[in-house]
Amino acid sequence: MLCQFKPSPAPTPAVNNNCSLDALGLASALAKARKSYQEGGIPIGAALVYHGTSRDVADAAVLGCAHNLRIQESSPTLHAEIAALEDAGRQKAAIYKNSTIVSWGSLPPPPIFHSQVPCIMCTGAILLYKIPRVVVGENVNWVGGEQLLKRNGVEVVVLDDPECKQLMARYIRENPEDWNEDIGE
Repeated sequence: MLCQFKPSPAPTPAVNNNCSLDALGLASALAKARKSYQEGGIPIGAALVYHGTSRDVADAAVLGCAHNLRIQESSPTLHAEIAALEDAGRQKAAIYKNSTIVSWGSLPPPPIFHSQVPCIMCTGAILLYKIPRVVVGENVNWVGGEQLLKRNGVEVVVLDDPECKQLMARYIRENPEDWNEDIGE
């Protein structure tokens, strides 16, 4: 199942193709994080971006994107990265190995884009599927499994996004009990 996010207008190719891929993934993850916050949930979004052996954004596709659904679904495990992998559906190992996880929040998983650094559970999923690159919006509000990812050879890119830091800090301030439950404290 493909994520329904369609960037508009199409991203302008940049000289640094990683930046273009990161922008594509981050836009998807950010849209999901905002949606989660509006629903009263934890504002973390993630996207699994497949780029094959190319880092050209023209060859990239968002395979799955989602947001943290723990509050909305009363689920103990539906963190953004896990939900994004679920949205992408069952994939061959080569797909994961040529993808990036982008997370809008704190530290995320493999070529997965994530707003926040992934927790240990999501870090485990990234390592299991051998996602080589994780892009996160920030790592100020929570560090998660960042060092574990790095020790296992995963490239972790922290964008230090001001909106991401601000939204996470606001959510943590407004909902400390829900946040602590989400991170297992």
